[in-house]
Amino acid sequence: MKLTILGCHSATPRTNTNPTSQVLEIKNHMFLIDCGEGTQVELRRNKIKFSRIKHIFISHLHGDHYFGLVGLVSTFRLLTRETELHIYGPKGLKEVITLQLKLSDSWTNYPLIFHELTSKDSELIYEDNKVEVHTIPLHHRVYTNGFLFKEKENERKLDINAVLNANINMAYYRKLKQGADVENDDGIIIKNEMVTKDPSPSQSYAFCSDTVYDENIVPLIKNTTVLYHESTFLDKNEDLCERTKHSTARQAAIIAKKANVDALILGHFSTRYNGYEEFRSEAKEEFDNVLLAEDGKTFEF
Repeated sequence: MKLTILGCHSATPRTNTNPTSQVLEIKNHMFLIDCGEGTQVELRRNKIKFSRIKHIFISHLHGDHYFGLVGLVSTFRLLTRETELHIYGPKGLKEVITLQLKLSDSWTNYPLIFHELTSKDSELIYEDNKVEVHTIPLHHRVYTNGFLFKEKENERKLDINAVLNANINMAYYRKLKQGADVENDDGIIIKNEMVTKDPSPSQSYAFCSDTVYDENIVPLIKNTTVLYHESTFLDKNEDLCERTKHSTARQAAIIAKKANVDALILGHFSTRYNGYEEFRSEAKEEFDNVLLAEDGKTFEF
């Protein structure tokens, strides 16, 4: 599982800070999460192939999370894209994007498919044989969702020496990986656990931005491998959280601790601050494994 941060700052873009956008690579999928201004420039800077992006997830309709979307959609058109593009986001997103395409007479030459979200409860919005994606309802000033990306259970590993000693035909290797007992070349049923090993643990990634401190999300992200949680403010500005519906680094860490996640990534930093080590320091008072997002930074888990 690989996460590339394209932008991790709140509000307005600056010469050295980009608004929210990131790319998650999981089980051979490349998911774009949020699409603030400058996203396509950062995709190029980080050498991410546009053609691999087939699913885009937009958390909410504040500009620092989607103002780069119509530009990216248009660029795909100029690059003569043919592959379907699926966009998941709040109701109203389709109207905004298609109006811009209509008024500029720039309809896409590829299928553009919107999946508009309205539910205030967590729901499954994408699934294939490797990955599933659920919404995480968040408490912000407008309708907002985070997203939970989960690998499905991995296949069992063959103990190749045990398999060979058991005289099992190669044609049954696939069934063994799927957990089945098989018959060997001597007509004997071989128990799966005798010739396979436990699979690698499945990984998961929870993206939570933007939101006020809300313990209602804890059951939805319980035991997640990695949690990205917004941390717009430090403790000294906690009074701004309720009005703006954002969180502090400490509050993000408390959520991480309650959810028993393996690692916490802080992001969505207010540009009022000159540095971000203090975010880590305040968070580590509540939760140990704290990482800081940074534009252009890649995390591998």
